[in-house]
Amino acid sequence: MKRFLPLAFALLKFVSGYFLISSAYELQRDEYLYLNQGQHLAWGYLEVPPLIAAQGWVSLQLGGAEGWVKFWPFLWGAATMYLVVRLAGRLGGGWFAQTLAGVCYLCTAFARLNLLFQPNSFEVFGFVACLYGLVRYLQEERARYLYLIGLGLGLGLLNKYTTLFFITALGGALLLTPARRLLRNPHFWGAAGVALLVWLPNLVWQISHGVPFLHHMALLKQTQLVHVEAADFWKAQLLMCFPALLVWGPGLLALLLARAFRPYRAVGLVVVLGVGLLAALHGKDYYALGYYPVLFAFGAVWWAERLVRFRWRALAQPLLLAVPLGLHLAYLPLACPLRSPAAMAALRPRYEHLGAYRWEDGQNHALPQDYADMLGWRELADKTWAAYQTLPDSVRAHTLIHCANYGQASAINYYNRHRALPPASSLNGSFLFWFPPLSQCRALILVDDEPDDELAPHFAAYRCSGTVTDPYARERGTHITIGLQPDGFIKKLVRQEWRNALRQWQRNARATE
Repeated sequence: MKRFLPLAFALLKFVSGYFLISSAYELQRDEYLYLNQGQHLAWGYLEVPPLIAAQGWVSLQLGGAEGWVKFWPFLWGAATMYLVVRLAGRLGGGWFAQTLAGVCYLCTAFARLNLLFQPNSFEVFGFVACLYGLVRYLQEERARYLYLIGLGLGLGLLNKYTTLFFITALGGALLLTPARRLLRNPHFWGAAGVALLVWLPNLVWQISHGVPFLHHMALLKQTQLVHVEAADFWKAQLLMCFPALLVWGPGLLALLLARAFRPYRAVGLVVVLGVGLLAALHGKDYYALGYYPVLFAFGAVWWAERLVRFRWRALAQPLLLAVPLGLHLAYLPLACPLRSPAAMAALRPRYEHLGAYRWEDGQNHALPQDYADMLGWRELADKTWAAYQTLPDSVRAHTLIHCANYGQASAINYYNRHRALPPASSLNGSFLFWFPPLSQCRALILVDDEPDDELAPHFAAYRCSGTVTDPYARERGTHITIGLQPDGFIKKLVRQEWRNALRQWQRNARATE
């Protein structure tokens, strides 16, 4: 029975994901990129480490349907749920503590996070697995838990580089508590060796490519993180897990101050140091989500112990469970894309003050950015295919589909994967490595939200073939333009832009070292 509740909650978490996304939405922009990376397996990419691409490859081998794409975030969400509920039990919590911990995970920002095929779901799972391993080691001091942590850190580094911040927080927490005795344990260093060994192929790839991770972080800082204000970051920390505030708040305080949880104080310090480091570095607010699930377990156990002698326990327990459930239902449209785009746009006045409609550019829009990034892609891909069909047979085999960003190129490739269409290319991110030769190019299909009509004189024929018209799509207004018989200027221009983009990654990586 001790495993029944964790497994039941994990199953609920996994299955519910398939019912929490309206059919009006498509995949999200980044999901197409990771699927495209799955067609170019490597030990690294300019944007992310290779683990997400490996998952994308498996999904494509299984047919690539959206259900198989979503399988991964649902799986990692379910696995995280299992560990959270299991941790509550390992801390001595009975059915109530385990149920409360599971409800908290189910009803907070993880409901949305675990809907998207992105590295974030595995990141949260990895952090929770490492902290679960730390708790179990502090309870039993078995070496296997240290190696579990090492494996989790290694896989975390193959998934997302923010694991480096988690490692920094973990190291600081160990040094500041009696758990520093681990530094004298040979198995601790053995676990560190496991982490390094697992990460090594990607580390070698990074070094051999000029450490593009540094340039990627510089780009994020210039284009996105510059809009992250300290007040907004801390506001988001409150809002993301607000339905469970009555649980994770006491859980954190108990970890730091309560005598009963003193053996686990290092876990609380990992949370404080990890979130504090992200705030100091102006990280995105959701980067901190991986630190909260363990607090649900500790907070749930703390409440269960407080209510043992409480006279009105029979009333207090259902109330504690009802609070996160009720708040989650009230804000469900923001957590999960269940409502149509038009319905979500109509709700903007109600939720705008929460910052849910603010995009990376710092401005409010008709839909939350993730929702707008799940629209218009099939239309773009179909209209690109239609444009290609208008080309003469003698030209089609020598056509370059050139897109302004990775989302456009990746979505075109995904929806046209079963059609005889040349792969779409871009000068954005890892597409630089996959750029096709131009020597035999006889036609260009240009996909851009800001088409440059000044290029028209350099083609024998130049015309707009279609435009994305979905009023709620972030790609609304993107043009599909056909240019026949490009002259030498066009080929030289594209080739030069490609070389400059590659050099920029390498130069900026060195400059940020």
